[in-house]
Amino acid sequence: MGEQTRAKLAWQSGLRFSAEPGSGHGLTIDSVARPGHAGPGPMELIVMGIAGCTAMDVVSILEKMRQPLSGLEVEIVGDRAEQHPKHLRGIAIVYRVRGQGLSREKVERAVELSHSTYCSAVASLRENCKVTTSVEITEA
Repeated sequence: MGEQTRAKLAWQSGLRFSAEPGSGHGLTIDSVARPGHAGPGPMELIVMGIAGCTAMDVVSILEKMRQPLSGLEVEIVGDRAEQHPKHLRGIAIVYRVRGQGLSREKVERAVELSHSTYCSAVASLRENCKVTTSVEITEA
């Protein structure tokens, strides 16, 4: 078995959960469709994770290419199906890169390398990501 990423969720109320990732930096996950929601929804977390993963790759690659990066913003939009399970049908990502004397060719290469080789979040969207389940019931 390879490296593992872990998280635990605990139901609070309604559709609100406290989420505790293996890193210990917890957050609240909630249904954005409900009034007074207290955190991002699951699909928002997926696109945020993809954006974060590829952004980290791009910064790391550009640093290795010795590019004078002074800023990076990544905007991501996930296009979801209208019917349940309302899965992602497509993702559009815009990279806003700042720096004096940046090479467009190197920036574009960094983005391409992220998507083709390094971004585990993008790679996890592939069909070969096996999902298994089990159920444990406790009498309460």
